[in-house]
Amino acid sequence: MPETQEANPCAGKRILVVDDAKTIRRLMQHKLTQLGCEVSLATDGFKALAVLRKQKIAKQPFDLIFLDIQMPDIDGYECCTLIRNQDRNVPVVMLSSADGVFDIAQGTVRGANGHVTKVPTDEVLRETVMKWAVNKGQSEASG
Repeated sequence: MPETQEANPCAGKRILVVDDAKTIRRLMQHKLTQLGCEVSLATDGFKALAVLRKQKIAKQPFDLIFLDIQMPDIDGYECCTLIRNQDRNVPVVMLSSADGVFDIAQGTVRGANGHVTKVPTDEVLRETVMKWAVNKGQSEASG
């Protein structure tokens, strides 16, 4: 039996995971599904933009986007800029294999709300979903 939103505030949150690595996409999907989230996947930035447009037209916007930084064709920074042109409100959290100051700063400049090193631990992933998809950027304590 699925958990209710009172029992699990992450339940039903719509999350888009964008990463060119199939293993990362599947692992993120598994972890987010375990939290009760509804997960969509995109293999690159252009596909992410198409999915984002489709969901917006269907009036089923995403609650959070996890966006890989290093992807072919269009990198995560440029994709984040293009996402911001379509939707200024959806939280975007950058995914990278490094935890460098440059990655964090560049993501912030492009409109990202946060940054996590991939693949985040279950605890970090839950905290990130709680912060951005459930509490809309406010900490749980100020909720």
